[in-house]
Amino acid sequence: MIRRTVNLALERYGYTVTPAPDGLTGLERFREGGHDVLLLDVMLPGLDGIGLCRRVRETSIVPVLMMSARGDALDVVSGLEAGADDYVVKPVDTAVLVARIRSLLRRATFQAAPAERLASSRLAFGDLVVDTAGLEVLRDGEPVALAPTELRLLLEFAANPGLVLDRQTLLRTVWDYGWEGDTRVVDLCVQRLRRKIGADRVETVRGFGYKLRRN
Repeated sequence: MIRRTVNLALERYGYTVTPAPDGLTGLERFREGGHDVLLLDVMLPGLDGIGLCRRVRETSIVPVLMMSARGDALDVVSGLEAGADDYVVKPVDTAVLVARIRSLLRRATFQAAPAERLASSRLAFGDLVVDTAGLEVLRDGEPVALAPTELRLLLEFAANPGLVLDRQTLLRTVWDYGWEGDTRVVDLCVQRLRRKIGADRVETVRGFGYKLRRN
């Protein structure tokens, strides 16, 4: 019932939807290609949403929006750690769901607002090189594959090297939230970014936020 309701609601907003009744079917339909955003419920039969997200992240950086039961923090954290870019809790208002999807699509197109503030398109931070024009990241000369949200987060840090950015600021500039969102999204995305560019490259300033080391 939830799947059918969401399907109809998104079609009314002009989206083309490819529904799937379970995780394995969803994975098969995703692999057929042509999808701009994945909306995954955590509680899917067979292969659950978290497992499906991990499988998708093995080969794709397509934006993923996770749906979780209200108040189930474990589902939220597990989904974000698996590679989801954002999440909503059920029941979710259709307008909120569509706003989140639009936000993911804007991020995926890399209309790189932070890059416009950078004097050079190729910036070096120790062994890390960020090419803001080519949207490429190198570590020790090797390319680093980042999901769209991870790249936007790194671009925001690169635009403000050495400056502490609090979580609410990052929610506005990276996640495009016009309201006070859940900061767990920021913390877990920072964790994923650290695993890819180096654990000590992004510093935690306890009680305030995060900053990118200059060298």
